[in-house]
Amino acid sequence: MNRQFLLEIDARWSARLCIADRPGRLRTLAAILAHTGDSWFWILGLVLTWWWGETQWKIWALRILGMILALAFLVMVLKFSIRRRRPVGEWGAIYRSTDPHSFPSGHAARAALLATLTTAWGPPWLGALLVLWVPFVSLARVAMGVHYLSDVLVGISLGLIAGLLGQFILG
Repeated sequence: MNRQFLLEIDARWSARLCIADRPGRLRTLAAILAHTGDSWFWILGLVLTWWWGETQWKIWALRILGMILALAFLVMVLKFSIRRRRPVGEWGAIYRSTDPHSFPSGHAARAALLATLTTAWGPPWLGALLVLWVPFVSLARVAMGVHYLSDVLVGISLGLIAGLLGQFILG
């Protein structure tokens, strides 16, 4: 199989999953889920956890925050090296204007990173919740038309690998 053929299959499957132009409850849910992986949301939450948390939570928040920032750097290097344009669409104007490249998905990578690290370092209930959350936020990005399916699959893989490396390096 050649690269172009695979990209066409990816685009076709991604288009089938896209519901950004179909008003309704499912679209609203997908839009909310798509935003739950936003970096500002998690950075703010971790800063607040550090601010108000006890010592163990401060350490936890700093470790996770450091890993999020390292992963964000890696994702941006890959995005600007590969330069795959986002799928055509109107939803997600902020993403389209500030980051026109879709591969790999930073949201999917961040979600998988958070789930992997929280499973190892956080309360079991939160780790389990985040593991369940990863496919939903990832598919929501495709459903809202800001990513192709391969973008989120590679993003999840990167987040998982980064999370495992983080556990190994940071303990």
